[in-house]
Amino acid sequence: MFEIGEQSSLGTRFQLNAARDPDAGVNSIRTYTLTANYHFDIEINQSDEDKVPFLVLKKSLDREEKNQHLFFLTAVDGGKPPKSGILNVSIIVLDNNDNRPKFSKEIYQIEIQENTSIGTTLTRISAADPDEGTNGEIEYSLSKTLERKVYDLFRLDRVSGEITLKERLDFEDSDTYKLDVQASDKGQPPLIGRCRLIVKIKDVNDNAPEIEVTSLSNTVSEDSKPGTVVSLISVTDKDTGVNGKVVLQITEYVPFELKPSYKENIYSVVTKSLLDREQVSLYEINIKATDCGEPPLAALKTLSIHISDVNDNSPNFSQNPLHFYLSENNVAGASVFSVSATDNDVNDNAAISYHIVREHDVTTFLNINSENGQISALKSFDFEILKTFQFQVVATDSGAPSLSSNVTVNVFILDQNDNPPVILYPILVENPLEMHHVIVEIIDVNDHSPTFPKMHQRFEIAEHTSVGTRFQLQAARDPDAGVNSIRTYTLSSNDHFDIDLSQSDEEKIPFLVLRKSLDREQNNEHLLFLTAVDGGKPPKSGTLNVSIIVLDINDNRPSFSQNDYQIEVYENASIGTVVARMNAKDPDEGINGEIKYSLSKVLASKVYTIFELDSLTGEIKLKGTLDFEESEIYKLDIEASDKATPPLLGRCRMIIKIKDVNDNSPHIDVTSLSNTVSEDSKPGTVISLISVTDKDSGVNGNIILRITNDVPFELKPSYKENIYSLVTKEHLDREKVSHYEITLLATDCGDPQLSTITSLSIQISDVNDNSPRFEQSPLQVYLSENNIAGGSFFSVSATDDDVNENAAITYHIARQTDVTTFLNINSENGLISALKSFDFETLKTFQFRVVATDSGAPSLSSNVTVNVFILDQNDNAPVILYPVSSNGSAEAYDADIGYNGWLLFSLQEVTDHSLFGLDRYTGQIRTLRSFTETDEAEHKLLILVKDNGNVSLSATATVLVKLVEPKEAFAASDVKSASKDDEENNVTFYLIITLGSVSVLFLISIIVLIAMQCSKTTDYTSKYLGSMQG
Repeated sequence: MFEIGEQSSLGTRFQLNAARDPDAGVNSIRTYTLTANYHFDIEINQSDEDKVPFLVLKKSLDREEKNQHLFFLTAVDGGKPPKSGILNVSIIVLDNNDNRPKFSKEIYQIEIQENTSIGTTLTRISAADPDEGTNGEIEYSLSKTLERKVYDLFRLDRVSGEITLKERLDFEDSDTYKLDVQASDKGQPPLIGRCRLIVKIKDVNDNAPEIEVTSLSNTVSEDSKPGTVVSLISVTDKDTGVNGKVVLQITEYVPFELKPSYKENIYSVVTKSLLDREQVSLYEINIKATDCGEPPLAALKTLSIHISDVNDNSPNFSQNPLHFYLSENNVAGASVFSVSATDNDVNDNAAISYHIVREHDVTTFLNINSENGQISALKSFDFEILKTFQFQVVATDSGAPSLSSNVTVNVFILDQNDNPPVILYPILVENPLEMHHVIVEIIDVNDHSPTFPKMHQRFEIAEHTSVGTRFQLQAARDPDAGVNSIRTYTLSSNDHFDIDLSQSDEEKIPFLVLRKSLDREQNNEHLLFLTAVDGGKPPKSGTLNVSIIVLDINDNRPSFSQNDYQIEVYENASIGTVVARMNAKDPDEGINGEIKYSLSKVLASKVYTIFELDSLTGEIKLKGTLDFEESEIYKLDIEASDKATPPLLGRCRMIIKIKDVNDNSPHIDVTSLSNTVSEDSKPGTVISLISVTDKDSGVNGNIILRITNDVPFELKPSYKENIYSLVTKEHLDREKVSHYEITLLATDCGDPQLSTITSLSIQISDVNDNSPRFEQSPLQVYLSENNIAGGSFFSVSATDDDVNENAAITYHIARQTDVTTFLNINSENGLISALKSFDFETLKTFQFRVVATDSGAPSLSSNVTVNVFILDQNDNAPVILYPVSSNGSAEAYDADIGYNGWLLFSLQEVTDHSLFGLDRYTGQIRTLRSFTETDEAEHKLLILVKDNGNVSLSATATVLVKLVEPKEAFAASDVKSASKDDEENNVTFYLIITLGSVSVLFLISIIVLIAMQCSKTTDYTSKYLGSMQG
């Protein structure tokens, strides 16, 4: 056995043991042969005494390819037939540190969740070093040139190559780490292999969205138009992908909405409809940002928006007209009553000042406090002079521009008992009584005030009465005559009527004349005071209350507060839901002001099937089901008509916007699909095109598509929204996984979220990337000699992880070995047959290589070395060598080995059993006692030699022992010594073995063989060697 370093130089010589052969001359060792191999040759150094074989290295050794070589050195003598001996030569190839540790890949890539626990084993890096011992022992380490953060986060076990997590990861801090890993062996000097591990951090939804108000108008004017920007808001989420996609919404109904900007995640808060501070003066707008992660995280932000006042409300009197009753003889300068108006506005817009309309002459005896509406009388009233009067008070706010309203004030003076009875001029007659005839002329005194037959006169005048129309009033009566009678009539100040007197011989008749058209809707009743004044001094007067009731005509059409209304209704609103209540106003009264509602007759038929309008209440109800996806807006033209003949119509439009409800699940459409993918497809190879749609809109229609299971595929978004490519994420290996079920989950961002799942079935097609593989190499085969020629004795079998043609294996024996002359292999099943019967004594071992080749294109192959050892059979009988040696031993040999060649000697026949004995193992003939004169002069011994095979074989030889005198023995000894140098000189006695005719024939045969040997030694030897190699 030799131990040779694999780094040994070519030509290095290794001395082998020389064989020994007791024969001499041509029968001694002539040559050495070495079994065929790739690495060694045999060289023979010739000396005078011996031939010394040397093993010479002709091709570099590689322990990693083969760590042991087994040869057979055969020494062949020159006899005829030649004989040989075999030396088993075992070459142990010693390792040299000539292989650096090698990783299976130069770059590895793993993905881990950012919430992975500390201490988790992320991966195991494994390098292989085909060297052995310390040269093949590997230690792992991280490169010294990495960022400090890498050493803080990751730990690499020097022995196992396990990479564990030391600290918590944060995707938002870094989404990729590159670890340069070194594997060094323990050789001197060590060799180093390197690889790079790319650790990709997978985002986990661990960050809630953040809402930042970049600008805000805390105060918004109530007259702001829809679309007015109130605030700018940006939303961010430190997460990425689906986890970083944020949906922003206002959580409750307010007259504001979010408008996305041209920049992603930038929104404007704008007014959605007209504001009215008098209804709501402060809005708390709750804005919710929700990401699309699983589970979703949300953030809330509240904006406080104050609605600033606009002077859009006039002061309002709670009652109009106002009636006040004032007792006469009031204290001049004292407050007699007050008026008060309210204004729904605030601050200056609600600061009201009061004044009396200047065209009324009451300002001469009344004064009003402009701040509180307190009215004071500048004089004391006298019922007997003034019984009633009317004026108007105007309330004006302080807005810009200011708004005002007025109220009619009717003041009634209440009579007090402030006048005693008066006796007019009594005539007194004293006694004695005298009778005179007197003519008395009675002179009228103005002792009567004018009076009207009734205190009140009422007129009902239609508001469409023509200007100039006259209405006769009651004429006053005055008992006084002459100048004390009624001289004129006056009418209280007003805008619509004048007084006209018609003079007759007997009296003046007053007429009410319409000077300005009446409007019942502006003032449905006019209270006037007709005053009759006589010509007395002082004049006296009487007052008639004239009440004008303005009769309605249908001169106003119903009117809505707006021409266009707009409301929003959720599409899942129940049938029967009141979505709006229309309210038109008609200032007319009676049937002229009674309103009924209807839908225009020219609307789309769909409108009538979905909506119904109550003709009396104006309620719009749902009678059908809404579907945002069918129509997101409806326009209803609504008519309001009064019940007059002919009726008047008012119109408005109701725009009903349908608000989307998340009632539709996303739809996944696989527009193209390659069901079969080659396993050698590069990362990024497109497998399928997928589109996702959702009939919902806005947030409800935002779709997130992802793969739910762990597969080597990923989704790549297209430049078009909601179009994705399914691509390979990493290299595929059909031998590991031949079929993938890819589960796609499409989830919208509605609340609640709806989702759809679909599966894609992908078959991985085979590529011829695996060579056939033998389970064991080399193979050791033991074959008994004398096998049947043509029979199979062994089979090789390789497996191939590929399939179909790529796994169809054929076998052949490598042509560079000459075993093909006596071996055949079945190309299909690897069954090996011997073309001849082997003879252990001729060929003990041989080696060849079998190549297994698949049927792929291109084909791949591998080989296995087969060492065949011929097992000895007991097929050779022992052979006894003649003559018996000089030491008295019977020598025999058996070409078989082991038990089959282990010989035992015994005496089959002997003349005198008491005289001779035979050693069982050596064949030495011994005398058992001394010879006597009575012993016969010649003894015959029949020697039996047999082997120890299962069926033993044997041979026999007859030995004749002749007894001679001592002198003759010495003479014979001298002759023998002269003919053979190597006879022993100290033999005390010699057995003269005469084999008779057999010995003579043996000697003749020897002579003949020597002669033949001299002439044909070279040719015979070459033929024999040829047969050995065959």
